[in-house]
Amino acid sequence: MSDYQFIQTESDGQVGIVWLNRPEVLNALNRTMVNEILSAFEEYDRDDEIRVIFLAGRGRAFAAGADIDEMAEDDSVSMELMNQFADWDRLSLVKKPVIGAVQGFCLGGGFELALVCDLLFAANDAKFAFPEINLAVMPGAGGTQRLTKLIGKTKALEWIWSGDMRTAKEAHELGIVNRLYPNDDLVEETLKFAKELAEKPPLSVRLIKEAVNKAVDYPLQEGMFFERKNFYLLFSSEDQKEGMKAFVEKRKPDFKGR
Repeated sequence: MSDYQFIQTESDGQVGIVWLNRPEVLNALNRTMVNEILSAFEEYDRDDEIRVIFLAGRGRAFAAGADIDEMAEDDSVSMELMNQFADWDRLSLVKKPVIGAVQGFCLGGGFELALVCDLLFAANDAKFAFPEINLAVMPGAGGTQRLTKLIGKTKALEWIWSGDMRTAKEAHELGIVNRLYPNDDLVEETLKFAKELAEKPPLSVRLIKEAVNKAVDYPLQEGMFFERKNFYLLFSSEDQKEGMKAFVEKRKPDFKGR
């Protein structure tokens, strides 16, 4: 992997790990850091040895929002010319599953980054909020859209308008967080799940992710057609033959991702 200034990367078997690493500012996201996250994600996405991506933060927070000092003097024209959200758009195009582990504060841009993850596990002490309204701005990297698709219009409006901080338990009850763990167990348990997912057939995992993401936006019939084409496509894979043969022979399959 490349050398980075604001993140750390490592691998654990077939799991590629990305650590947000600005603990002295609670992992506040500046533009360079977001670009580094994207670079690491895309590098793992191209790596045939990596099947799942794990994302977490060093220190006391997942990410306590965007780096406000960096944005305070920006204007509309400079932001449009900079096109700073292009990297965020590409994050959502990563084909491999992304599993996020959230501890401490997950605010603003940090919450938007968490919502990019396919699954989200959280420590019991995690706190979630979009406080942008208190700065006379609003979420701009997908927060209004992804939160609304997850919890519905009225709940999303209330949360984003208020700027309120919600607990991990509340986020779990709303369907934002998949699982809750004691703080000391979060990383271990999330990595355990990621490793189990990495043992599944990679092509099936990828095409299931594509189909479920389409279900969010497509009308039912169009989504069904998309699902069906992916289903048929998998019957051209070596893993499909191996999976069904292993089932008949009552043994563990050996999936190669082909």
